[in-house]
Amino acid sequence: MKMKKNIIIIPSRLQATRFPNKPLVDINGLPMIVMVAKQAEKANIGEVVVACGDVEIFDVVKQHGINAIMTDNDLPSGSDRIYQALTKLEEKFDNIINVQGDVPTINPETIKIVANALNQDDKVAVSTACAKITDKSEINNPNVVKCYADFSNGKIAQATDFNREAIGNEPFYHHIGIYGYKSHGLEQFINLKPSKNEIKRKLEQMRLIDNGLIINACLVDEIPIGIDIAQDLEKLLDNFKK
Repeated sequence: MKMKKNIIIIPSRLQATRFPNKPLVDINGLPMIVMVAKQAEKANIGEVVVACGDVEIFDVVKQHGINAIMTDNDLPSGSDRIYQALTKLEEKFDNIINVQGDVPTINPETIKIVANALNQDDKVAVSTACAKITDKSEINNPNVVKCYADFSNGKIAQATDFNREAIGNEPFYHHIGIYGYKSHGLEQFINLKPSKNEIKRKLEQMRLIDNGLIINACLVDEIPIGIDIAQDLEKLLDNFKK
């Protein structure tokens, strides 16, 4: 069987109302976006590229020896940014892995698992990751997106829903914002209009569910710390001190 060709693309821009300039914040001597890229490189599944919305990010990433591509600053989503970056590359790729630029502790093994899950079934267009919620405070926290899938038969299952609300009974699963796309899955996603549930829940992935694209959800053991606000960065730095 022909090996699938992967690329990891990390979308990044400076504009963020809750934490301006966060891609460039220092974490143990490295800008956060560089730390994410280095974690992605450790997955060793293919080329790593940062899709930059700002020249400041581009310059910093290049200074650290990481591939970077400039994209339009005003693109509506990270998925649009990775798609535009992809169109600027001469090579063609079977699988595109979208790693968010604000998860500096993303486990390289999680990236591998998400990439491999794309190849489980020809019908699968997209893959993502989640982990069992063990912190009870997360269950009713609307900032923690829940992934709904039946893992009774293994660690890969079709995602049936995503919601900020806790629906039904435990266990609940914390959605981790990493996506794998087959090339046709990403193209389909970009060309679809935002769905009602996407707009209502403010969850981009609902566009996939609402249009019948099959998402493989992968159950992993750990939840990376996402940096949304300054307090998240403080929490991460405290963890490093332990």
